[in-house]
Amino acid sequence: MEKPLIVQKFGGTSVGTIDRIAQVAEHIIQAKNDGNQVVVVVSAMSGETNRLLGLAQQIDAVPSARELDVLLSAGEQVSMALLAMTLNRNGYSAISLTGSQAGIVTDSLHNDATIKTIDTSKIDELLAQDQIVIVAGFQGVNEKGDITTLGRGGSDTSAVTLAGALNAKECQIFTDVDGIYSCDPRVVKGARKLPTIDFPSMTQMAKRGAKVLHLPCVEYAWKNDVPLRVLSTFDVNEGSLVKGEMCLSDVSGIAIARDLVSIEIQPEHEEQVIKQCQMIGIEVWNVIKKAEWTGIVIKQDASAKLALVFNDKIRNSEAVSLLTVVGLQAKELLHLSCKLLEEQGVTVNYYEQACQCIQLVVPPECVDKAANILHDSYITQSGSIDIQQKHALLG
Repeated sequence: MEKPLIVQKFGGTSVGTIDRIAQVAEHIIQAKNDGNQVVVVVSAMSGETNRLLGLAQQIDAVPSARELDVLLSAGEQVSMALLAMTLNRNGYSAISLTGSQAGIVTDSLHNDATIKTIDTSKIDELLAQDQIVIVAGFQGVNEKGDITTLGRGGSDTSAVTLAGALNAKECQIFTDVDGIYSCDPRVVKGARKLPTIDFPSMTQMAKRGAKVLHLPCVEYAWKNDVPLRVLSTFDVNEGSLVKGEMCLSDVSGIAIARDLVSIEIQPEHEEQVIKQCQMIGIEVWNVIKKAEWTGIVIKQDASAKLALVFNDKIRNSEAVSLLTVVGLQAKELLHLSCKLLEEQGVTVNYYEQACQCIQLVVPPECVDKAANILHDSYITQSGSIDIQQKHALLG
């Protein structure tokens, strides 16, 4: 009988020191001893990518994109080799592969490439030899043979794409937190760890500011039906599992997005400004539509870039935060949410309904208070939701 296959991914904090690499090896050995075939994806050691980028910028403030990929890909190669050495020392056969050696082929967009195909024949061969295969995350190779990197969250993307290509039973993302929470536990002390969460809800959470999983990783897993599990490298528990198409929770969670700014423009310029944002790589988080003006909500650090292009069309700007309530019943709670916040002195500048969620634009100084108010009402004290309405929605 063929052994089940799991893909495990370890981030930079998890492999940040030799001692931590030894902890990572223990997780891998446990999975191997449990009867699994194991493929591991690693990030660069924490701080290493920034160190390498700093070296490049000492030479050229805007280094060649191709050569930057060659340089940055070295970080993951250090991690994979050290981890393979650790496993081999402990008596477990392990081999490390670069993205190219692992058959990961991308497009040619340096510094932000997209995986096109994965030839798994090399990995399949090594697994058949009972090897633990360790793959450098964040990198691949284009059709010219040039090294490419995948941009922010690239190691997560490497892991889930490999899991899909290898028909893995599960893709396990090990981090410095022990799972997915109903809200950021640093903000909401009563936040609950979620044993499971569906793909639609997790997609909305990731899209709207929750940082445990990167959005492309979640979207790929959903599209290819790859169960994702978030676990702690530094603790032993079941973590949180992301799977399934159907949301079963009235309110799954609350996401917070900070450091945003609403750029006020004339309504007739909306389409032009949004297109320009797409062209220069600025993410539009929300569009606020008023009778006299339109607000484009973007990250604060991107506002200067946009102003260079559209300074004559920008009338005003204001710092804002975005609070998103996600769940089966979220849309029905819009007016109650606004009422609860206004009763406690939190102004809702703008609101919008989307698929299985509501988005509230609030002043930055109020967002933590607002998150606690709504979390207490909808999750900590779930009985505050009208039970008749709940039954009607759940059939």
